Formats: sequence, C-alpha cells, structure tokens
Amino acid sequence: MNTTHLFSQRMSGLQPSIIREIFKYMADPEVISFAAGNPAPQAFPTEVIAKITADIMGENPVQALQYSLSEGFAPLRDWLKADLTKKGIFAAGSKSDDDLIITSGAQQVMEVMTKLVCDEGDAIICEAPSFIGSLNAFRSYRAKLVGVPMDEEGIDAVKLEAALKANPRTAFLYLIPTFQNPTGKTMSLARRKEVLALAEKYNVLIVEDNPYGDLRFAGADLPTLKELDVQAGTSRVVYAGSFSKTLAPGLRVGYMIAQQSIVQKATVCIQASTVHTGILAQMITHRFITQTNFEKHIEKLCLLYKGKAKLMLDSLRFNMPHSIDFTEPDGGLFIWGTLPKGADMVGFCKEAIANKIAIVPGNAFLVNESDPCDSFRLNFSFPSDEQIEKGVEVLSKVAKKLYA
Repeated sequence: MNTTHLFSQRMSGLQPSIIREIFKYMADPEVISFAAGNPAPQAFPTEVIAKITADIMGENPVQALQYSLSEGFAPLRDWLKADLTKKGIFAAGSKSDDDLIITSGAQQVMEVMTKLVCDEGDAIICEAPSFIGSLNAFRSYRAKLVGVPMDEEGIDAVKLEAALKANPRTAFLYLIPTFQNPTGKTMSLARRKEVLALAEKYNVLIVEDNPYGDLRFAGADLPTLKELDVQAGTSRVVYAGSFSKTLAPGLRVGYMIAQQSIVQKATVCIQASTVHTGILAQMITHRFITQTNFEKHIEKLCLLYKGKAKLMLDSLRFNMPHSIDFTEPDGGLFIWGTLPKGADMVGFCKEAIANKIAIVPGNAFLVNESDPCDSFRLNFSFPSDEQIEKGVEVLSKVAKKLYA
C-alpha cells in the first residue's frame, strides 16, 4: 500500500522519542541504563497492590470493570481535593473557580490542554531544555514551540518576557519548576513570583507539571506555582499531578486542577479519546492512599532516592573529568551533565552506548534538536547501586578518552 498521503499534516513532523529509541538497546542485558525515567523497581509496593486488587475484585468486581465517570472515581477526587487543599494547591469551597479531573497520567493533561487552547501556529513557551514527552504532545497539534534558556534559578525571566512580547499568540507557558526534567533544577521562590507576574501581565495560562514534587530529599519545600496562584486568587495556573512516581506509572493515574470552564472542556476531550481513566487503577490508588500510611511510603521513597542520588553524584565527582559539570538536585530522578563547551555531545552518547551505557543526549529535550547542546541526562532511580557504580566507571573511561 502506498502510504505517501496516508498521514495527516500535523503528524508529518512528529518523530519517535529518542528515549524510546534508546530502549531498543536496553534489550541487551549487558547494557546499563541511565536513560530511563523509571522509578526504582524496589519502590513498588507490589504485595500491597496485589492484596488491594484482590480485595476489590472480591468485593465489587462490577464497579471495577464497568464504565465510569469521565471526571474520575469520586472517592479519589474527594481525597485529592482534601489533601491538596491542606497543601494550598486546591482552593476548595464556593469561593473557588477551580476543579479537578482524573487523567491517564500527567501526560494526558498536556495533550488535553494543547487540544483545548492551542490553535495551529499558536506558541507554547517552555523551558529549554524541557520534557520530551510534553514537547511531542505539543508538536502533534502543530504548536509553535519556543524554548527559553534556564539559569540556576529556573527559566530566565528576562528572556521569558522577551519571548512573550515576540509571541502575542501564546497559548500557555509549560513549566516543570520542581526537580525539572531533564535538568533536576528547582525554580527559586523569587523566580516563581516573577513568572506568575509575567503571566498576569501578558494574560497567559501556565501549565505546571509537577510529577516529582513529593520526591524531595534535600532542601526546603517551596510553594508550587499553583499554590501561589491560589493565594493571589488569579486562577491562571493549570496544575498537573501524578501518582506515577509515588505509586506506580503503570496505573496511569494523574489529575488536573484548573478553572471549572477548562475542566468542563477537558471532560469532553477525555470522553472523545479515553472515555475515562481506568477505574480499577483509580480504585487501587484510592485504597492504597487511604488504607496504608501514604506519607510513610513517600518518606521511604525519598530516603531511597537520596541514597541513589548521592551514590551517583559521589561516583561522578570521583571518576569523571573535572571539566564536566553536573547538577545537584534536591529531589526527583535526574542529574544533568554538561561537557566542555563545543564538545561532541552526540558522539559522547554514541560512544557510551557502544560501551553498554545508555544515556540521553541533551538535544532530545530541546525545541529544535539541531540546536547546539553540550549536555546529557542521567537517571539515578532505575539502575541498581551496583549498576550505578559500574556504569559511572565505564562512562568515566569514555569521558577521559575524549575530554581528559
């Protein structure tokens, strides 16, 4: 069959995620992966989830297997509203214009929001670099992606304002302010306030992606953009949360908080695509967070990731050439490495995979992958401690060969 004219124009420029392509190499059992964004296998409470699932199927199998509300499982929504109200993220009560819907992971929030508010050619302004999964969701609707560089405090406010001025048709700002993917950086409180002020000045929405916020293992907590938004009463921030990193990504349970008008339209979008997030997964999630000590579970995750991050950073400092810099995250799953300026970063990543170490080239996270980039992403959550030590040793040999 001739497929020349089979695909829509908006799909013509969409390519597979580089990270997913790297997964092909990981079929080789000898490859050590620093490329995935997966939680640690030992982080999954498998026995508890197995028991909860059996209990649900024994007590109420029809509800678990039947169609359900597009807005989500009501008990889970109620728990989230109560929990997020305590955290200042959800403004509950009659004075609030905000509401909540359960989604198939936080990724669905990005796809739905783009569908809702972005016409073809409208700009979506994001950090440079940014999460490739979201960038591809934006590309699928032929948005004009505008990347704004980051400094140590987060997205550069001066360059962000310049981007807003240059792009009056901006649909929204897409930001990962806490333990950012891929850099691991956290936006400062002062910068968060600057960004919110700019969004207000130029009358644009912010989509705040916060899948890693609960995984803090160092430093002091900062208010989310949504919390600051609630305090200001502006309802300008659309908040994307997820249980993927705190419970299990395979359950595909996330949620969106936004103005009721946005949530109502999002419900229609979900009805047209997935109908609703899997109800069994929502019931499992609800029982886990209500029948176990969820806070203690998260504390264990933070302790686990603190140890793994320290192990990788210590190994990198000891083994790698001093000409290569690394971020030191206070939480999340990622470390961002930067080679000497002008180095062949792609060549370095290829040499790494040739030596059975998978890392992600930094240009995969850019709006334009052809732009210059000296950086690469490392994940410390998924590999075992032994793999971290061995993998960094091998990676350092590649680096010393090229950049010592």
